[in-house]
Amino acid sequence: MKNEYISFYTKENCPLCVEAEELLIMLNKKDIPIIKKDIYSSDELLEKYQLIIPVIEYNQTELFGEQLNIKDIDRLLNESNL
Repeated sequence: MKNEYISFYTKENCPLCVEAEELLIMLNKKDIPIIKKDIYSSDELLEKYQLIIPVIEYNQTELFGEQLNIKDIDRLLNESNL
C-alpha cells in the first residue's frame, strides 16, 4: 500500500480556506492524512497558488475555486481510491 495524503494549500486569514477545510474534514471518511501547506512558506508555492487558494490536491488531481464543493471533493476522495 502506498503512502497517501491530501495536500491542502492555504494561508492565514482566508475565510474561503476555512470553509474548504471544514468540507474536506467532513468528507474525509477514510481519514486520509491532510497536510496543510501555507503558500507563504515558499516562493514556489506562493507563485503557483496565490490567486487560486484554497487548493486540495490528492492523487495528482487539484481542486480549487468552484470545484471546492461537496460533490467534487467527495468524488476526488472516493473515485481516486478505488
